Amino acid sequence: MVKHKGSIFKRFKRAVMAHWELYLLFIPIAVWYIIFCYVPMGGIVIAFKDFKILKGIWDSPWVGFQNFEKFMSSTAFLATLKNTIIISGMNLLFVFPAPIIFALLLNEIRNPFAKRFIQTVSYLPHFISWAIAGGLVYMLLSPSTGPINAVIRFFGGSSVNFMSESRFFRWIVTLSSMWKGLGWGAIVYLAAITGVDEEMYEAARVDGAGRLRRIWSITLPSISNVIVIMLILQVGSILNVSFDQIFTLLNDAVLGVGETIEYYIYRVGLSSANNYSLGAAVGLFKSVIGFVLIMATNAISKRVSEGGGIW
Repeated sequence: MVKHKGSIFKRFKRAVMAHWELYLLFIPIAVWYIIFCYVPMGGIVIAFKDFKILKGIWDSPWVGFQNFEKFMSSTAFLATLKNTIIISGMNLLFVFPAPIIFALLLNEIRNPFAKRFIQTVSYLPHFISWAIAGGLVYMLLSPSTGPINAVIRFFGGSSVNFMSESRFFRWIVTLSSMWKGLGWGAIVYLAAITGVDEEMYEAARVDGAGRLRRIWSITLPSISNVIVIMLILQVGSILNVSFDQIFTLLNDAVLGVGETIEYYIYRVGLSSANNYSLGAAVGLFKSVIGFVLIMATNAISKRVSEGGGIW
C-alpha cells in the first residue's frame, strides 16, 4: 500500500514538473474554490441546529432533523417543490434544446459577416443582469405602454396584465430564460461542431445528402456526447431555478405558481422570519436531491450510450 501511494505521488510529481506552467495558472482557481466553495460547507451544520446569531454556530442548540421535518410537513413544501419542478421541466423541454437548434442553424450560415453579427447580438442578453432584463420584460408586457398590449388593442382586444396572471407567469419565466441564454448556451455546441471532420460532410454531399440529412446524420451524432453531458448537468440542477430571475419577476399575485425552493429559502430563511436554520436545511435538501439526480442521470447515460456520462 505504501509503495502504491509512493508511485502515485511520483507520477503526480512528474506531471507537475512537466506541466508546471498549467499548474501555476490553476493555483488561483483552486484557492478561489477552496475559500468560497469548500470552506463555507462547514456552515451546513446550521441546518441541524436552532441557530442564534448571538450564540454563534457551535454554541447554538442541536435539534437534529427538526428543521427538515418542519419544512417537509409545511404546506409550502409541496407547493414550492411543484413550482420548481414545473418551471425546471419547462426549461428542460424548451430552453435546453433551443441553443442546440440555434447552433445548428448558425453553423449553416455561410456569410461570415452575417454569422458574426448574429452571434454577437445573441450573446448580448447574457451580459445583462436580471435586474435590467426583468425591467425590460415588465416594459414589454406592460398593460398600458407595452408593445405587445399595443398590438392586442390594435386588433380590437383588451389589455392583459401578463405579469399578474398566473397562467402566463411560468411561460414568461421560460421564454425570458430562453432569450437571455440562447446565444451564450450555443457557444459549447458551436465549439463541438467545429470539431466535426469536414470530409464527412464532403462525402455526404457527394452521396446527395441535403442540409437536413447532413445535420441529422453527421452533426448531431458527432456532438451527442456534449449534448449528453449538458443534459446531465441540466437534470442535476432541476431544483435550481435562477433566483435572480424569480426575484425580479415574481409578485404577490403569482406567488402561488412562481415561488420556487430558492425563493422560499430567501423569504423564510433571510427576509421575513430570519430562520437561518430552516433556510440552511432547505438548501441542503435541494443540494442532496441535485447530487442524487446527477449520479442517476450519469449512470443511465453510461448504460444507454457507449462513452456517455461525465465520468
